[in-house]
Amino acid sequence: MADPILAEFRPAMNDLARALDRFFNADLENRKIGFVLLTAEFGKIDGGRVNYISNGERGDMLAMMKEFIARAEGRYSEESGRG
Repeated sequence: MADPILAEFRPAMNDLARALDRFFNADLENRKIGFVLLTAEFGKIDGGRVNYISNGERGDMLAMMKEFIARAEGRYSEESGRG
């Protein structure tokens, strides 16, 4: 898999991820809040690159993003817990 962060954005995204993790999870040994941070340069969305960092396992974060997209598109059903 390609690197999830372009080298020029790596330091800032790592710093932000550490700060977010400390903000949401005071006890880093027992995290309760997961997050995903996506960045992209304005004007380069179609031909550019999305950079990704999170504090969770990639598979769990992908499931979280899929649920968010389904909710945003109105495809998520609360009763079944899926789209």
